[in-house]
Amino acid sequence: MNLKTQKGITLVALVITVVLLLILASVGAYYGNEVIRQANLESLKTDMLLIQAKAKEYVEESTFKMGIKPDDAKKQQARQEVYITIAKLKQLNQAISEDGINVPSEITTNENFYYVTRDSLKEMGLDNIETGGNNGEYLIEFDENNATAEIYNTKGHGGKYSLTEIDQMEE
Repeated sequence: MNLKTQKGITLVALVITVVLLLILASVGAYYGNEVIRQANLESLKTDMLLIQAKAKEYVEESTFKMGIKPDDAKKQQARQEVYITIAKLKQLNQAISEDGINVPSEITTNENFYYVTRDSLKEMGLDNIETGGNNGEYLIEFDENNATAEIYNTKGHGGKYSLTEIDQMEE
């Protein structure tokens, strides 16, 4: 049998084919991971936007109940009626000691921070939002003077933890 008349794939052609397949697989894996990362970011933003919408409702309701120039007693009563009774939100400092929540040092807390519990999400009608574990915990910072609420996530994304910062990342 003459070797020159045999037909088949050469070792060089096989190596080139394998190398090309590896390159294609690595490019596909990179873009696949990027799509998953973007989907996770969009899911986080959606959850934070839903919580923010509900929190703004509570801020507006509290502001309405307090009136134009409330005294401290009226402010406290409105907060209890709106933030604690209706939303069943715990103050952040209590939640940290009770539940051992790990809040990143980049999130500077004050007395206007509230921890979003599983029960408070249920009370808000946001049962589908998961907390804890890979999803992190959610925090709300109420600003009654400007009738706003900022939402934070303890897991964050790319070193950003507030909804405002995460929105600015994409611009």
